[in-house]
Amino acid sequence: MDTSTPKTGSCLCGSVRVVARPKSHSIGACHCDMCRKWGGGPLFAAECEGNVSFEGADLISTFSSSEWAERGFCRKCGTHLFYRLTQEGHYAIPVGLLDDEGEWKLAEQIFVDRKPSFYSFAEKTRNLTEAEVFAQYSGE
Repeated sequence: MDTSTPKTGSCLCGSVRVVARPKSHSIGACHCDMCRKWGGGPLFAAECEGNVSFEGADLISTFSSSEWAERGFCRKCGTHLFYRLTQEGHYAIPVGLLDDEGEWKLAEQIFVDRKPSFYSFAEKTRNLTEAEVFAQYSGE
């Protein structure tokens, strides 16, 4: 996958369109309680840093899910559009939102200690616990 080529996508109703440049062809799965509650399962996301733009931005609502992050969704159809670290402008875009299936590869799972026992993935991935994720972002 050429990461210099923008990927496009849209919400279910088509009112919000996204153009994103993922950092790589790797995706991550987040098993935290909030992601699972938000989408009914893990969040599969492409990391895009700040390389994201939206058409129909007036139809995007955000929810501050923590002191450092927010989640965006379409006000018309409810489609999940992004998870964003507010201080850094880092976006995680749900990979299913993007039109091109591309050559995605599940490379990382975070909050693996929060993952319920009723599912697992066959792929060999980098796995981080909740404590390891917070240590990574706090610089410890």
